[in-house]
Amino acid sequence: MDETLLQDLVAAALKAGADAAEAVGAERRSLSITVRLGELEEVEREESRDLGLRVFVGRRQASVSGSDISPEARGKLVQRALAMARLAPEDPYAGLADPALIAAGPLPDLDLYDPTEPAPDSLEERARIAEDAARATPKVTNSDGAAAGWSASRWRMITSGGFSGEHRASGFSLGASAIAGDETGMETGYEGRSVRWRADLPEAAAIGAEAGRRAASRLGARKIASTTAPVIFENRLAASLISPLVGAIAGPAIARGTSFLKDKLGQPVFGRHVTITDDPHRKRGLGSAPFDDEGVANRPQAIVEEGVLTTWLLNSASARQLGLTSTGHASRGLAGPPGVGPSNLTVQPGERDLGGLMADAGEGLLITSMFGPSLNGNTGDWSVGCSGFWFERGELAYPVTEITVAGNLIDIYARLVPGADLEIRGATNAPSILVDALAVAGR
Repeated sequence: MDETLLQDLVAAALKAGADAAEAVGAERRSLSITVRLGELEEVEREESRDLGLRVFVGRRQASVSGSDISPEARGKLVQRALAMARLAPEDPYAGLADPALIAAGPLPDLDLYDPTEPAPDSLEERARIAEDAARATPKVTNSDGAAAGWSASRWRMITSGGFSGEHRASGFSLGASAIAGDETGMETGYEGRSVRWRADLPEAAAIGAEAGRRAASRLGARKIASTTAPVIFENRLAASLISPLVGAIAGPAIARGTSFLKDKLGQPVFGRHVTITDDPHRKRGLGSAPFDDEGVANRPQAIVEEGVLTTWLLNSASARQLGLTSTGHASRGLAGPPGVGPSNLTVQPGERDLGGLMADAGEGLLITSMFGPSLNGNTGDWSVGCSGFWFERGELAYPVTEITVAGNLIDIYARLVPGADLEIRGATNAPSILVDALAVAGR
């Protein structure tokens, strides 16, 4: 998005009566191709160019967005934003970010943009290779297809407070879903990866083979009786156990008093062996950015250090409400005021691999699939539907299904043990995690 266009939009808002304004521009191109049973099933192409404008009239604010960037449309955007702001309720914490916190100087180069734009037939070939490998796996009888995708995006923000910043990113993805079957029934398995650079994608055949293997390994899954047992969350999904932490330490939730961790700042929440970092400057990271979505300088930091909760996640508004300083965690789209979110959240690895965790536990449940989580944000009571494997004497025994595990996250966090098998697969990552005893509801 042209910097001059956004500067003109901010200037027009100020001229029309805004006390402060910020404009954002987003451009995106993407291509996705899906194949199923060896045939091309879907081709999806997107190209978009959008504007967002947030204005302040005193302590009142409003935001609008649109995809028409013509001068006439931009004029209407300004008029609509100002009219909405004048009708909005006053918010004593509204406003642009503190100028002292704004990112300045050369922004870090995070290596987020691969200029390679793959041809459609290249994406189709990778999807076919992945699906062929999945279908070639013993006991795989059908396919839910395979998809390969590419995207390129650009985000620019200009504020009347003097900030101007831009970052670009690319994305490459590949995934396959297989269906295995025998006399016991049918099971599905999926494997997929998303990366910033094409060269970082695993081989298509490896992704397909893993999808097939996961499907076949689930055959013969059985129900088990309700019990209390050690539970291990596989590294592919262990971050889902940590995700509620983000909402619980988000500034808006703390300001409202609606978090089960609202009184825990500076206190041990996990064991001393647990450290959780957030790194917006990770090279090629899926959650990386050189500044937050208010233009505030961001930095790597430990959210939890040796078990102790060290910080809330704050944008400007929640920081003002709590009498604190923004931590550079503002997150927003084109419309609406900023919320709060992490960048690249990582549970640092422990000392034992998955086999070691199972050996330590002896007997219990290894969760490899989760769905339908339920959380009481005030108390931390948590439950989730899942499937996986029962293990005995530290070895996998048989697949299990139709299970619910439940507990209170304050208690779970205090007792969890991270494994050594950390694998960076997304913006939130964790090694396999062992909890020594959880309620397991079965048949």
